[in-house]
Amino acid sequence: MAGGLHDKVLDELGHEIAAGVHRPGSVLRIDEMEQRFGISRSVAREVVRSLASIRLVIGRKRVGIVVRPRADWNAFDPLLIRWLLAADRTAQLKTLAELRTAVEPMAAAAAAQRCDDEAAARLVGLAERMVATARAGDLETFMDADVAFHRLVLTASGNEMFAQLHEVVEELLRWRAGHGLMPEHPRPVAVRLHCEIAECIRSGDRARAEWAMRELVAEALEGTLTVLTAAE
Repeated sequence: MAGGLHDKVLDELGHEIAAGVHRPGSVLRIDEMEQRFGISRSVAREVVRSLASIRLVIGRKRVGIVVRPRADWNAFDPLLIRWLLAADRTAQLKTLAELRTAVEPMAAAAAAQRCDDEAAARLVGLAERMVATARAGDLETFMDADVAFHRLVLTASGNEMFAQLHEVVEELLRWRAGHGLMPEHPRPVAVRLHCEIAECIRSGDRARAEWAMRELVAEALEGTLTVLTAAE
């Protein structure tokens, strides 16, 4: 029960901070949290610790729990990404697209150079699964394969900093699917580019792998914004 209360309060306060309800410099008080959410002091403190771990707040003596400037926030935390997408999804989508454009093409190029045969075969297998599930309209299985595909590309790059960005990419991919921003049947160009990336990595074609991933990221942003605009 305490875990559920913690998650619920954390999610609500996180959304509010991301949306600017609690502006940088404003103070959150433990006693007010207890009263507002009907939680114990220990749960309130755990929530504060969770917010502090994302660098959204900091405790100051004789002041309280202070909301930190946005520049201090851990922008790579999956929870914060989710909250920022809820607060201003268009702006956050573009921010994440810029990050993916900077990282994933380079990761694909590096994977083409460093990936072992087993990982390359798994990439091709994931791409083939995406082809089959796209045709069947099985979006849940397609999404699982898509997430695994991008995680494997980042890991196979051999760059441990790239590899740790897989949670950022997964949060974005699953958020799109969960908010109806993917077509009922994935766009053929996106499926084809996944296959091309896998084959280029398996064959060691560094330049082509980088190009195909860049095209895929651009296509994903265009498709998402198209659906988003139509829904507004």
